[in-house]
Amino acid sequence: MNSISRFGRFASIAVVAGSVMLGGLSARAQDVAPEHLQAARTAISALGVTNRFDAILPNIMERLTMQLIQAYPNLQDEISAKVEEAALKLATRRADLEREAALVYAKAFTEAELQEIANFYSGETGKKLLKDGPIATRELLKAADIWTAGVARDLEKEANESLLQVVQSQAPKP
Repeated sequence: MNSISRFGRFASIAVVAGSVMLGGLSARAQDVAPEHLQAARTAISALGVTNRFDAILPNIMERLTMQLIQAYPNLQDEISAKVEEAALKLATRRADLEREAALVYAKAFTEAELQEIANFYSGETGKKLLKDGPIATRELLKAADIWTAGVARDLEKEANESLLQVVQSQAPKP
């Protein structure tokens, strides 16, 4: 089996396993109402807050597989199978991160705020903001750099011209 289909299958299984495990609450979440925690889960899902963590276990799995294959090249198939088997057992732990993220958001926002966040980011405008916002921010930072350079240049020029006039006015007259 090639590594791309193996990692794709692994990622799919990990996502399903993580989704199934979302039902439980951590002990620290006892002081947060279940509805509040669910609103937090909905908001983080709409925001895609934890999506960037989806690749962590597959990346660790791939790195470990490569390390072990370098050490034991004659066991490549066995190494791939054993590492994948062990990683699949750990995939359910992805739900722990989802619970922690929900708890963090539940503590930071009210249930009503979380519902508003989820509603906005589930809509077309919110989805567009998530998709195009980073591009707009990058372009804004470029514009700010150009603006900063222009302001710094003009400030230096004006200050130097003003100081030159002061220096010239104080210079002894021949």
